[in-house]
Amino acid sequence: MHLLLVEDEPKIAAFIQKGLNEIGNEVTVAYDGKTGLDMALQGSYDVIILDIMLPVRNGLDICRHIRSEGINTPILMLTALGTVDDKVEGLQQGADDYLVKPFHFRELIARVQALARRQQLPAATSNTLEVADLLLDRNRKIAIRNNKEIILTAKEYTLLELFMKNKKRVLTRSEIAEQVWGYGFDSNTNIIDVYINYLRNKIEKGFS
Repeated sequence: MHLLLVEDEPKIAAFIQKGLNEIGNEVTVAYDGKTGLDMALQGSYDVIILDIMLPVRNGLDICRHIRSEGINTPILMLTALGTVDDKVEGLQQGADDYLVKPFHFRELIARVQALARRQQLPAATSNTLEVADLLLDRNRKIAIRNNKEIILTAKEYTLLELFMKNKKRVLTRSEIAEQVWGYGFDSNTNIIDVYINYLRNKIEKGFS
């Protein structure tokens, strides 16, 4: 995988880069927000690992700008800001996952790999899912309704795909949490509700 790491602490950046390189990844590092944003907009990456407290331009602003450009590369926020409000703010700006410092490196690897897997389309699967007038294009990771394209983040895409695959089933919060966020995710947080609201706004706003 080719990863973009935006981290202003050289020791932390070197530690993460070395560890990810050792398991076969290519890691490009930016040490300030402006450089990180330029790289994110100009390059092609499987996952972006993004600190929030950065010089020149903060991570939330970078995340928001990336999404405004229609780029749906999975973004993992990696930061010392660990309150629920901090996490919700990061997710509202378009992040797909959130990991608080200090962290276990194995968890970082697992989260990065999970984001990359969800972004990749298995060659043997059907290319589209349809429910009423809503179509999910599994090649481009977008929803289409009334001939209008709807750009989704990696998490929004995975959530919508899960619902459309199970259109005749009621899914529990635990099922949603495990299949979208992974085993061990706390299904009692409001992150699930936040993402469902994001999804509703995108696929319902402007349509009858």
